[in-house]
Amino acid sequence: MKLLVRNLAKATTEEKLLTLFKEHGNVQSCNLVLDKDTGSSKGFAFVEMPKVGEAKAAIKQLNGYKLAGNLIRVKKAEAKKDAEETTEAEAKPIIKEKKATKKAPVKTEETSEMADPAVVWGKVED
Repeated sequence: MKLLVRNLAKATTEEKLLTLFKEHGNVQSCNLVLDKDTGSSKGFAFVEMPKVGEAKAAIKQLNGYKLAGNLIRVKKAEAKKDAEETTEAEAKPIIKEKKATKKAPVKTEETSEMADPAVVWGKVED
């Protein structure tokens, strides 16, 4: 089971996380997410534990645990949908084309002249 660990202090290392989670069961992998430009921690990590029972126990024990001055949050990581898995139909929004319809022209008695505003609106006084 893959776990998401959030609210990590910038000083927290993968080794420290690995040690902490190994106290609660077997750890398959530990990946502290680093900023590409600075190389410092982004404040979250992924820990993978092969046994679901151990992972759930780690969540229960470590969610809210104080590590390096921060209360960490631990939960099950949500599955990320890969771009490769997205089909072409899912990627493109469906746009319904409107069919051109011809509207019949409105017939009036006097189509060539404009109506007199005074007749239509009445006399306007300030």
